[in-house]
Amino acid sequence: MVENIQRVAQEIEEAQLTSAAELEQFRIAYIGRKGRIADLFNNLKEVAPEQRREVGQQLNTLKNRAQERFDMAQEQLAGAADTAGDTGFDFSLPTVPNTLGTRHPLSLVRREIVRIFERIGFNVAEGPEMEDDWHNFSALNFPENHPAREMQDTFFLSENKDKLLRTHTSTVQVRLMENNQPPLRSIMPGRVYRNEAISARAHMVFHQVEGLYVNTGVSFKDLKETLYYFAKEMFGQGTEIRFRPSFFPFTEPSAEIDITCFICKGEGCNICKGSGWVEIGGSGMVDPAVLQSSGIDPKTYSGFAFGMGIERISMLKYQIKDLRLFTENDVRFLRQFEGVI
Repeated sequence: MVENIQRVAQEIEEAQLTSAAELEQFRIAYIGRKGRIADLFNNLKEVAPEQRREVGQQLNTLKNRAQERFDMAQEQLAGAADTAGDTGFDFSLPTVPNTLGTRHPLSLVRREIVRIFERIGFNVAEGPEMEDDWHNFSALNFPENHPAREMQDTFFLSENKDKLLRTHTSTVQVRLMENNQPPLRSIMPGRVYRNEAISARAHMVFHQVEGLYVNTGVSFKDLKETLYYFAKEMFGQGTEIRFRPSFFPFTEPSAEIDITCFICKGEGCNICKGSGWVEIGGSGMVDPAVLQSSGIDPKTYSGFAFGMGIERISMLKYQIKDLRLFTENDVRFLRQFEGVI
């Protein structure tokens, strides 16, 4: 036992304590609860009773010496660090307070859109941003020669054009119909991509929210009442709305949805192209071919679909004149929405 104490004492004196790592190894090896000195104390009961007092004193001396070496080395390392880090900085200067961020206007508008549609029974569905040709084009009745299938309009991820970044969230509608049976009532908010030149009115990446309702006896009247409700809840009861006949491959009949331009109050500006009206989306009755390709019997069920840009709605709601502000990350722009709940 005495020989073991002497051996450990020699190791403590010879230990190199010139770095934080060596100091930590020393602490674990000799001072810690499972270290060498703790083991010696545990073995004290094996020492003859007449020698136990003397050996115990030696162990206490060894323990104190180990702690002394540890404390001295720790002070030396701390002093060296302070000296190396002394750059003349005045630590009495006041601190810079932490500033809290705010929600992005697109997040605020998306949340409000979801709340409005949830109140009339719509749930939220999501899908992948990287899609295949079937879900993005073929299942939605796009012909093979449609302009949207060209490289200048779509970001394709493979040479055979089967993999691409989705150009609309209608892909989620297809997946919803493929995996569920009516009644279906969902909205699909998300990010979409199109190969467009960036300007005050267009961007290569933007956000859409689309809606789908499929059931028995669904009519165009149901579509109009749903969108009237949404527009008045989002923009106010005095909002003027109009439907214009249009064409989309996946709906028949189809209509564009316009509301009064909130930026120019109907007088004409660069956002509304001088018309006083701003298109917020497209809509229509789901084409029977789309229902059938997704496994739903068009003779039994009918449905409507709509889609709109979240950026466009945000620009109208908060009177933002340039679409590029949403992606420039200018804190001066974002701080304007601190009070929005």
